[in-house]
Amino acid sequence: MGTTGRASDDQGADEINGPTAKESSATETLGSVLRLLLVPGVTGAALAALVVGAILERVPLLLAGGGVLVLLILLAFLGGRRRAARRKPPVTRTALARIEDLRATSGEMADVPVKFRLTVAPEPEDGRPAYRVKISQQINLVDIPAYRPRGIAVVEYRPDEPWEVRIVTRPTPEWSRRAEEAEIDSAPESTLVKDPDDGGGAWCLLGLLALLAGAALVVLLFRAELFTSGDGDTGASPKPSSTTSSSRTFTVSTTVSGPSSAMLALGRMRETATQLEARAGTSDVTAITIDARRMEIRGDSARPPGGTVHLRMLPYELFPALVSEARTTLGVRDPSSWRIDVTPGTGAGTGAGPRVRVTVTGAEGTAHLDADATARIVDRRPVGETAGGG
Repeated sequence: MGTTGRASDDQGADEINGPTAKESSATETLGSVLRLLLVPGVTGAALAALVVGAILERVPLLLAGGGVLVLLILLAFLGGRRRAARRKPPVTRTALARIEDLRATSGEMADVPVKFRLTVAPEPEDGRPAYRVKISQQINLVDIPAYRPRGIAVVEYRPDEPWEVRIVTRPTPEWSRRAEEAEIDSAPESTLVKDPDDGGGAWCLLGLLALLAGAALVVLLFRAELFTSGDGDTGASPKPSSTTSSSRTFTVSTTVSGPSSAMLALGRMRETATQLEARAGTSDVTAITIDARRMEIRGDSARPPGGTVHLRMLPYELFPALVSEARTTLGVRDPSSWRIDVTPGTGAGTGAGPRVRVTVTGAEGTAHLDADATARIVDRRPVGETAGGG
């Protein structure tokens, strides 16, 4: 047959064609590694952007994360369609192979999986030297005695993927005769070919690490806002307070995360006031200060009830409208900050209840308006007219 010693006879041709094949394989491997790292990394960053955007109420971050995920899904879909369109039916070749070793792994059915170590000897016109390969194939129990070490079997293999080898259990009479007459030398262990995708576990681990790295990068970029505040669903986080149980005065404050309008969200002020009341242990306070991200209460246990503000009685739901009124009607075109101060009512025109003062600040200066306990505006001090305002 002329198959004896073919592993050594074709080494010269392999050396001639080797460098180009190796360079192509190295380029493909590098591209696969880059895709494996880039796609999971971007996916992790997009998922983290969605979560962080939801926590911080950042709409642009939510849109960016969702947009990237949609783009990745679209690219994966189009790439799959393109590969399917370009995929050609596999080309197989018939050859003889020497059985180096075989082992049945288990078997309670008629067909049992058998692991083979083979030396495949392609036909001379295929232009490929003999090589080793490891395969696993279902073999009928009745046919297993026909396969023995150092025996010759008829196989089919794919020239483009030589690790794809299948033993032909029912060869044609011509190939059966050739298998009976052939002698094939064992190929060196160095010629063993493997499926590059066999290291699936390592590739999955590398992809998982890239996914986590992408997510960690986004979290690190927003770590200041994520970890300096955040308490449950409201985003409120109690900062160290100066409450002293043995003294007559106390101060308790909390900060919320998210966009600048977080404290103006519906229900946010009342919910935050309830938290502060629980921490202070009383609902009677001497002053309340609210800004875009922070609420603070101060109290004096020696102050009589008539000289305090009851936290639960304030119309928090009407305060955002007062802030909007102050920001748009007091001559401050682009307010950079706002603040609400609530104190016990002592001045004329404020009624018997607490006094609510909304202060806005911008490039033009500072302005404020005063309201009573029902959020009815009782005084306005536009920019330039705030002198004497308390």
